[in-house]
Amino acid sequence: MDEFSFIRSIAPKVHRQSGLIKGIGDDTAVFRQPYQDIVTAVDTFVEGVHFTRKTMAPYHVGYRVLAANISDIAAMGGTPAFYMISIVIPEGWSEEDLASIYKGMDDLASLYHIDLIGGDTVSGKELSISVTIIGYVEQNKVRYRSHAREKDIVFATGTLGDASAGLDLLTNADSGRGLPEEARNYFIHRHRMPSPRVSFAKALHAAERVALNDISDGIANEAAEIAEASNVSLHLYDEQIPVHQSFKRFNREQQRKWKLFGGEDFELLGTIPERDWPIVLSAANKAMIPVAKIGVVTTPSSGAGNVVLHEGNRHTILDKAGYTHLK
Repeated sequence: MDEFSFIRSIAPKVHRQSGLIKGIGDDTAVFRQPYQDIVTAVDTFVEGVHFTRKTMAPYHVGYRVLAANISDIAAMGGTPAFYMISIVIPEGWSEEDLASIYKGMDDLASLYHIDLIGGDTVSGKELSISVTIIGYVEQNKVRYRSHAREKDIVFATGTLGDASAGLDLLTNADSGRGLPEEARNYFIHRHRMPSPRVSFAKALHAAERVALNDISDGIANEAAEIAEASNVSLHLYDEQIPVHQSFKRFNREQQRKWKLFGGEDFELLGTIPERDWPIVLSAANKAMIPVAKIGVVTTPSSGAGNVVLHEGNRHTILDKAGYTHLK
């Protein structure tokens, strides 16, 4: 299959967004949006760095790379609308494999009513997928990391460390001995097919001020980004950080590492004034997901903010030690 035949094979047959005027098939896509703010993000995923065929089928690769971008839109309080895919295809990936990658993306896109509107296709030495996503936010309702203030509640959605646990189960034959099959499948599913928290973030619209960050590189990293952007300190309480009921089947070192520094859960970390906590609870109820208070915001005595972890009577400064490229 040549490039043009491939593009024809992945071109959507229908459009999901009413604002789309022209999708795939011209030099650019065209859409119209007169009354909302537009948010956009781009991520690149490389085989051997972000995913491997040893732990993921091509379908899961497509599903998860788009989920990561949708989660970025959720972290801004937005609704995803369009995405574009640029893919570098090496030898060894069949037409069936590539179709499965796009099938994974399209199945997730259909859940959020997102349209594929373009991209690029080239050959190369290793599989690389760049996703550009575009979304909408109500005017003046974009959620920035810099919006945290003293005495705010710190909260997190879902359960943390799940994706890291799933990856360990897939790569370590001795991992999770005695773990029930249902729990094993749960953690693996969370690694392969995460659920971006778009509906939860949208349901926070009644709150005047919310800081949000998606947990892609571990809560220690994401909390530090909020602390630095807002020039505050975040105090997190270890026993309040939410984990799955079967998470304690892993050893203590693994639990601590995965829930604090493990990435790709794609949950949301946020801060909000205490008076608006009922809005968070209502949003979680509407989205049918758990949410937990995990800390409080304080004003640092000097300099940029930091993250303090409270473990019983012990207080430690959390390193910004999640996964980072080029370090």
